[in-house]
Amino acid sequence: MHHPFTAPKEEAIPLLEKLAELPKDKKDAPKILSRAYDLVLNGHEIGGGSIRIHQRDLQEKIFSLLKIPAQEVEEKFGFLLESLGYGAPPHGGFAFGLDRLVMILTGSNSIRDVIAFPMTQKAFSPLTNAPTSVSERQLKELHLKLEK
Repeated sequence: MHHPFTAPKEEAIPLLEKLAELPKDKKDAPKILSRAYDLVLNGHEIGGGSIRIHQRDLQEKIFSLLKIPAQEVEEKFGFLLESLGYGAPPHGGFAFGLDRLVMILTGSNSIRDVIAFPMTQKAFSPLTNAPTSVSERQLKELHLKLEK
């Protein structure tokens, strides 16, 4: 259920082959767990991370299981696959959610109450009125031209 770059647990890798062979109604049968982790405070997630896939063949297998066409994989992720082909060490990261911690500390019920730059569900920012139109001056300054 994670993004396609999170490494599966070592013991789950053989299950990937079986997953492709299962009928659609049984796709969730093997419990393929990821190498992901969360930091939880009193039942609230305040951070998370994962170990990334660092082997080209495994990354290609994940793209294949997701039925991403080879041409799309090459266009979007060719650089990554090429890099992984040279060898990469196991690596990962962690992202701390300061806004989530502030929500807990202030007793707020919603992260929208404390987030620095909140946006509506339609991606509108009441604080900055973004997104807004771009002026001709801004386009010229950035050497951009809009074509319809």
